Amino acid sequence: MFTQDGSNDSCEIALGSVLVSLLDPEPGREAEFHRWYERDHFYAGVMIGPWFFAGRRFVATRALKDLRTPAKSPVLDDLRRGSYLTLYWILAGHHEEASSWSTQQVAQLIANQRMLPGRRPVHAGFYRHRWSAFRDPDGVPAELALDHPYPGVVLAMLDRAPEQAAAVERWFREEHLPRVLPGSPVAICLGLEPMPLPPEVPAYIPRPPDLERRSLLAYFVEVDPRQCWRELFEPQVRLLAETGLGTVSLAAPFIPTLPGTDRYADEL
Repeated sequence: MFTQDGSNDSCEIALGSVLVSLLDPEPGREAEFHRWYERDHFYAGVMIGPWFFAGRRFVATRALKDLRTPAKSPVLDDLRRGSYLTLYWILAGHHEEASSWSTQQVAQLIANQRMLPGRRPVHAGFYRHRWSAFRDPDGVPAELALDHPYPGVVLAMLDRAPEQAAAVERWFREEHLPRVLPGSPVAICLGLEPMPLPPEVPAYIPRPPDLERRSLLAYFVEVDPRQCWRELFEPQVRLLAETGLGTVSLAAPFIPTLPGTDRYADEL
């Protein structure tokens, strides 16, 4: 396994931060929501903005939601929430400009009635890219992870014990991931750190508490996550808890949407 720290701002093309958006459609408007987000908001709300250089949408079907763990999560009051995930990459050294533009852009879209009323925000936030772990010495770099056709992505939210941020990171990078990545279908694991939302962000965006104790891992998987869930991701909950350093507050698998189709809209 091979690891590297977060991007150096001196690199011309480097992943600096990530925008994570988790949404639900209003029941009965699933296909309408999917088309609005795919054909309008994905671009108008983010991708046409400066310093966003990659983006991809994912979906959690009912079958995938059934795998989510733990059964009671401090992140989601209902594990069936959060059907559509979108990840956006922001160029290193330009987070403030990208964040400012996106906040102003959403305000303009609201004013022009371009924000579909049938959407239900679940989680939205900016995350700093702290480190990457790779299974292969010359695999897909983090900057291309959203462009590479990975069949699945798994998000793992971690809640750390007080003053244990460095210890949790060290456990994953030096103990857990070196054991599980070699020979597995997990090609990349990104370590992400939450960043405070700008005060101008609309009030309907949830403000999760205790952000200073939370981390996010994003795993890019070469198979449908269902094929390796019980072997690779379920044990992570128990193993981290046994260290006493923190807990997995949510582990959730997703698969990519199929652009230009309504695939999966009736399977949420």
